Amino acid sequence: MEMYHDRLARLLMEKNPALSYDKARTWVELLWDDFETTYAKAGEKYRGKNMTEKIVTQWIVNYGDKLHQFLATNPKYSHLLNDSDGMIH
Repeated sequence: MEMYHDRLARLLMEKNPALSYDKARTWVELLWDDFETTYAKAGEKYRGKNMTEKIVTQWIVNYGDKLHQFLATNPKYSHLLNDSDGMIH
């Protein structure tokens, strides 16, 4: 799992250079967990880490540079944006 999260965090940092590695890693872990949780709640059969990586990669490629705009109003994630730690100025 470490390998997947590391690779995705680095991709997110490329798309959104304002994020530190730690902050990007946190985003990746939250997106990963949310996808797997939502998929399971929908009653879908688990399709493995590769499937989850593919989906999270698509989200990062499509929305990584705008991630803060998309999730800023979600209370579950707002602490990630209001906290200045992990942001590169």
